[in-house]
Amino acid sequence: MLKTELCGIEFENPLILAAGIMGSTASSMNWILDSGAGGVVTKSFSKEANYGYKNPTMAEVEGGVINAIGLSSPGLDLFKEELKLVKREHENNPRIAIASIYGSTPEEFSYISKEIQGLVDMIELNVSCPHAMSGCGAAIGQDPNLTEKIVKIVKKSSSIPIIAKLTPNVTNINEIAIAAETGGADAITLINSLGPGMKINIETGVPILSNKFGGMSGPAIKPIALKCVWDVYETCNIPIIGVGGIRNYKDVVEFLYAGASAIQIGTGIMYEGVEIFSKIATGLKKFMIQNDFNSTCEMTGYSHND
Repeated sequence: MLKTELCGIEFENPLILAAGIMGSTASSMNWILDSGAGGVVTKSFSKEANYGYKNPTMAEVEGGVINAIGLSSPGLDLFKEELKLVKREHENNPRIAIASIYGSTPEEFSYISKEIQGLVDMIELNVSCPHAMSGCGAAIGQDPNLTEKIVKIVKKSSSIPIIAKLTPNVTNINEIAIAAETGGADAITLINSLGPGMKINIETGVPILSNKFGGMSGPAIKPIALKCVWDVYETCNIPIIGVGGIRNYKDVVEFLYAGASAIQIGTGIMYEGVEIFSKIATGLKKFMIQNDFNSTCEMTGYSHND
């Protein structure tokens, strides 16, 4: 009932670990898979090592958290060793691993893509981080032409599905989504963190994050993520992976109804623990039985039906 097909790949369920949360090591990703996730997305990594920003890199705010890690990365060579240890099959059941990659040029994206073929099942392009170092993240994803160019060059260097993760921090999300689809993206992830935003320590008068500002994630951004999924569903013809503020099965139902084919969960783990995947799967299955849905694909875009 919960089995979900995305870009020709079958997931045990539509619940996937989002990039940036517990995706730095094979051990943590295997833990998430063992806890009931249908797939995992790695923390975003780059060709060369990047130390990111100094601590503090995260602060809790009302409705979620803001973070500015700065896309820290051990570099491609070290991360490949972690990918080799991700258990992508368990008791003959496939467990899906998705690599989140970033760079500052189309050539960097293409190089990383070539190097990880065979180590993962899909690749997610991070062209959307709102607090990335200069030339990366949203600096790319706010430009439709550059987004299309990067997707196109990675598609040429990859034999596995390519997902473009987009930023909500644009005037028209549909314009960027169309560019990604035109470039050949097999799916789109919506959305990356909102902002940037900030928090100030009123005792010292100093911004709490070392970078001063960071991306907002958590329950507060869910309505915005939901609207982005809704809009892109009506504009594009490729699958959408919804992410942003998901904490329970009701949130998942909303994203499916808005047009998502699968769901990513990140900040929700901070509130609910790794058990969030099994809890949501149980609640979602019960909801489907009660409402006569035989599969999640029957739910995708349900709210668009007149």
